[in-house]
Amino acid sequence: MMYFSLNKKAPNTSFKDAVIKGLAPDKGLYFPEHIEPLPASFFDAIDELSHTEIAFEAIKQFVSPDIPEAVLKAIIEDTLNFDFPIVELDKNISTLELFHGPTMAFKDVGARFMARCLGYFNTNNTHEITVLVATSGDTGGAVANGFLGVKGVNVVILYPSGKVSPIQEKQLTTLGQNITALEVDGVFDDCQDMVKRAFLDEELTSKMQLTSANSINVARWLPQMFYFMFAYKQLHKKHKDIVFSIPSGNFGNICAGIMAQQLGLPIKHFVASNNANNVVTEYLKTKNYNPK
Repeated sequence: MMYFSLNKKAPNTSFKDAVIKGLAPDKGLYFPEHIEPLPASFFDAIDELSHTEIAFEAIKQFVSPDIPEAVLKAIIEDTLNFDFPIVELDKNISTLELFHGPTMAFKDVGARFMARCLGYFNTNNTHEITVLVATSGDTGGAVANGFLGVKGVNVVILYPSGKVSPIQEKQLTTLGQNITALEVDGVFDDCQDMVKRAFLDEELTSKMQLTSANSINVARWLPQMFYFMFAYKQLHKKHKDIVFSIPSGNFGNICAGIMAQQLGLPIKHFVASNNANNVVTEYLKTKNYNPK
């Protein structure tokens, strides 16, 4: 699979290069050139498949040929070593619990998958890779845990002072080894801007191999389409039409859901649920982009 920049001013590249670069040279996000829908037989037989088998079929086209199938299966098995239960809240209303991973963040899957991909890509590389991450709390903890001890990879996490919970700050700052956390006097978007500017700093990138584990990295958000397939597996026999209401900040998770839908997953509708972090909602209403 080849990837193109959404700004369409940079050369197309492989999955491996898209993961290692994180951001395209023209500041655009990398996106797959093509989405080949899965056969209807896959969804018809989804009850008979394990989480690992579902995830493998969903993502293999996006990582081939850069990751061999045997390696991909091992990466997925290691990534998905916890449960994703559906809990019924009321009639026709259920929740998919995504807090059963090691840091209790829904981003554990993406962080663990990316860490293992990057570890594989760097197996025979003598140059270290530095992963830059901006976090408002859950991303940093998931990335720190997922990348802890990965050979040849150093992680630098930027987090806004006073904007993360005490337990999240401990997840960021107490692991040591190849994980470094830096407290920033600002808000999350300041941290994210610093990460983006670092990628575009030619002097810096000439001396260091940089990548990002934020949702700008395709290996971080693509695996989140697994969630929607796991939910469908548990719900489709009882419910014909399935609507997903998705808590949305950067809108990476809902993007993964739409990717799952493009693969053929029968999803009737998406609801993007915003809280006080309503930058995108306000942009859609007013056309004014005001980071908070």
